[in-house]
Amino acid sequence: MDRRAADRLLLTAVRRGGAWGGVQAATSVLLAGVYILLPAVMGRTVDAVLGRGDTTPWLTLSAVTVTLLVVCDAADDYAGAVANARCTAWLRHTLLRHVLDLGAPAARRHTPGDLVARLVGNTARAGSAPSGLVWAVTELLPPVGAVVALALIDPWLCLTFVAGLPLVVLVVRAFVRDVSDLNDRYFATQGRIATRLVDALTGIRTITAAGTMPREAERVLEPLPELHRHGLGMWRAFARVSARDAAIVPLLEVAVLAVAGLGLAGGRITPGQMLAASGYVLLATGVSSLVASVNRLAFARATAGRIAEVLSEPTVAYGDARLPCGGGGRLQFHGVTVRTAEGDAALDGIDLDLPAGALTAVVGRSGSGKSLLAALAGRLADPDEGEIRLDGVPLREVDRAELRRAVAYGFERPVLLGGTFADAIGFGPRTPGGGEVRAGATAARADAFIRTTPEGYGTPLTRAPLSGGEYQRIGLARAFVQSAPNGRLLVLDDVTASLDTVTEHHISQALTGTGPLAGRSRLVVTHRASTAADAEAVVWLDAGRVRGVGTHRDLWMEEGYRAVFRPESGGVGEAGTELDQHQGAHPAPTPDGRSEASPESEPSSQCDGGVW
Repeated sequence: MDRRAADRLLLTAVRRGGAWGGVQAATSVLLAGVYILLPAVMGRTVDAVLGRGDTTPWLTLSAVTVTLLVVCDAADDYAGAVANARCTAWLRHTLLRHVLDLGAPAARRHTPGDLVARLVGNTARAGSAPSGLVWAVTELLPPVGAVVALALIDPWLCLTFVAGLPLVVLVVRAFVRDVSDLNDRYFATQGRIATRLVDALTGIRTITAAGTMPREAERVLEPLPELHRHGLGMWRAFARVSARDAAIVPLLEVAVLAVAGLGLAGGRITPGQMLAASGYVLLATGVSSLVASVNRLAFARATAGRIAEVLSEPTVAYGDARLPCGGGGRLQFHGVTVRTAEGDAALDGIDLDLPAGALTAVVGRSGSGKSLLAALAGRLADPDEGEIRLDGVPLREVDRAELRRAVAYGFERPVLLGGTFADAIGFGPRTPGGGEVRAGATAARADAFIRTTPEGYGTPLTRAPLSGGEYQRIGLARAFVQSAPNGRLLVLDDVTASLDTVTEHHISQALTGTGPLAGRSRLVVTHRASTAADAEAVVWLDAGRVRGVGTHRDLWMEEGYRAVFRPESGGVGEAGTELDQHQGAHPAPTPDGRSEASPESEPSSQCDGGVW
């Protein structure tokens, strides 16, 4: 962990505490002053009571000092809580914005569970930096003031305490050294457990169906002994410092009080000064409070390092270029190559020129790079080499808001964001009207089942369990809505995989007809021959390379292209054809994507209408 980056982040966060940090600092300094003043006042009061002066002013001053102590303590806690809350809020907003700006690469470098742990738990710990820093500094004032006060009462008292002070310093230094490394390891292990828990919750249906709940619980909690070991190490560090504190502090107190007793017997100090000296020696040896403040800072520093680690990752940089007026969504790939973490080419030397306003299908076997090509088209990912242009402008140079208005996406497994159906369909850079939402849902064949829900488009998503096909249709409706009215490119990544043939046919009509999508460029990743047959051009990918570009009918002449739509093994194929159980072979699909054995319709390989 970069300690300097953590320290810089903490200092910035402390400044974000605003004026409340200053209020806390002022009240903490005043509180420290009251702590230093109190033993002297109490001592003088005792002397007055013993007949060495007027008792009234000293009793009054004692009462005022105690009241001031209570008021300052309450104000210090309140100001510290507000400063910590402001600091925590700033850290969470900053980290969340940065993670969202990182985009998809953030999920590849950090698991969701780990990011949640950093965003929630770690920011709360680091957010305590304002009060921790103030208290760590002001906790030094009472011991320093107490040493000065001892010197004023009797120099021998001060010399006696100073002789044992190095032992106190060594105790605090050893604690800081031990607890810093333990904190780092503790929070890293905590992040691993959070990662495994999120994975388990995401796959809860698979775990339940497989009957592997006990095994999964063991997997999630496997790092728990390590977490316990690190936590126990921190408690042992506390125990060591407490034991040393318990041994050293009483010895110092006894030594100082012994010298004070000799002074009292010799007439150098009064009984009240003796009482004040006993209070000051307690303040001067306040190791426990100092250790607590140091521990809070150590926690804050460790968690700030984990936050700074994410913040140090560069976000996607955008330009300020605008797309030309009247552009129809021409998409060009020039020498585009994308490499995996191992250095292999996931896409290798892609050169494409997709005309404006056309429906282009992207086909290929699983792993050929189709989804990656779709991600590149709207800059959800960047190539390692080459350039991608939209209407002649390099995507890297396009203004962020401009690009997001120009390109709309639909995904195979959409995530629905928003409270209701209307919110989920309208989610995007602009807020569409109710008529647009209904039109998009109608085009995606989602309007009928949405209207059957209790509150229609206002039905909360949490009260409307959806099938895979229904999820896809809601996601597709969102893509249709956001592609209008100013969209240039609509990218659909296998959005009909869970749809029955009839629904898929109606959606294909929306993509190819004269409706609101007419005239816009559409890039459709598909496994279905019928979808490819409806496209004006087909890009055939094979192992990360362009194997061919042309119409479906022209490419159909090649055996390798036809093999894309055949099942790799028994069962239902990617094109929706079934094996002929009697002959041990599957019927060959025709160029229009239909099976020769069933020219009227194509059997669905997925759920019917989104209902299993």
